[in-house]
Amino acid sequence: MKNIDKSQYINLLKQLIATQSFSREEDKTADILEEFIKQQSLTPQRQGNNVWVKSVNFSKDQPTILLNSHHDTVKPVKGWKRDPFEPTEEAGVIYGLGSNDAGASLVSLLATFVYLNALPDLPYNLIYAATAEEEVSGKNGIASILSELDHIDLGVVGEPTEMQMAIAEKGLIVIDAEAKGKAGHAARNEGENAIYKALQDIQWIQNYQFPKVSEWLGPIKATVTQIEAGYQHNVVPDSCKFVIDVRTQECYSNQEVVDILQQHTQSELQARSLRLNSSGISPDHPIVQRGKTLGLTTYGSPTLSDQALMPFTTIKIGVGDSARSHTADEYIKRSEIEQGIERYIQLLENLKI
Repeated sequence: MKNIDKSQYINLLKQLIATQSFSREEDKTADILEEFIKQQSLTPQRQGNNVWVKSVNFSKDQPTILLNSHHDTVKPVKGWKRDPFEPTEEAGVIYGLGSNDAGASLVSLLATFVYLNALPDLPYNLIYAATAEEEVSGKNGIASILSELDHIDLGVVGEPTEMQMAIAEKGLIVIDAEAKGKAGHAARNEGENAIYKALQDIQWIQNYQFPKVSEWLGPIKATVTQIEAGYQHNVVPDSCKFVIDVRTQECYSNQEVVDILQQHTQSELQARSLRLNSSGISPDHPIVQRGKTLGLTTYGSPTLSDQALMPFTTIKIGVGDSARSHTADEYIKRSEIEQGIERYIQLLENLKI
């Protein structure tokens, strides 16, 4: 592996941290990434706040690998002791919003692309894509440019996994539920209390276990996370609304999960979307086998990423620790980025898929 100027990619990360890029507001970081890619004597393409670049010897006769991460961030949580937009570095630790999720993976994958793109006789096509709206699974993120990328044989999704291989990832369904009753005076034996009906359903959801358990992702997990009912203390409520967060796996389709929940509850259930499916890759896939020879471990990830929107084989692996994501004083270590670039290159160089 030839010498790579890793410092320029760390400096790029700092520039990104210093630039606000909340989901759906990523235009300025898209500008930065587009300009940086141009400075590498490459020709990026852009649609909205998504920026991508293809390897110079792109050929339809070769398989294609997508290197993808996102440049949007959540809004900073309470508790930051530092300015979240001030990329301070102390003893090799870089603090700032989006440093860990997923800026470190974003710049490391770009360094990997630039390195591999310069190699002669690359056995596959490469596309690097820095995309928007990942944190909200937005329609103007990765999903909006898939048709522009043509056929993808393998996607490498950069999210903080401590550079271990997430070979499966849970999907997500958010369900709006409403229990309906009949209004009445609380002082008399009148009406049908929608709260009590909702509680029966919530208790069933809490106790129910889907029979099929995934080898890598375990059981489906359904959690009631919000509830709203009533507008006056002396009125029996005729409506109780609640929200169910469901983390799915490959043993059931998202529609099957909703159907099972509806069959056992009296509340009316409405899924906001069924498109965020579980995803993964075979343990026998060449990139997984290559990772194992490098000493990498495999696991199933409970957290959602843009993998859910990719209708092709994907693996999630990236720089940093998922436990730091969306936390106050988010950080990444300089050494993690340096090692991450090297590990990505080791994983991909001369890979046959």
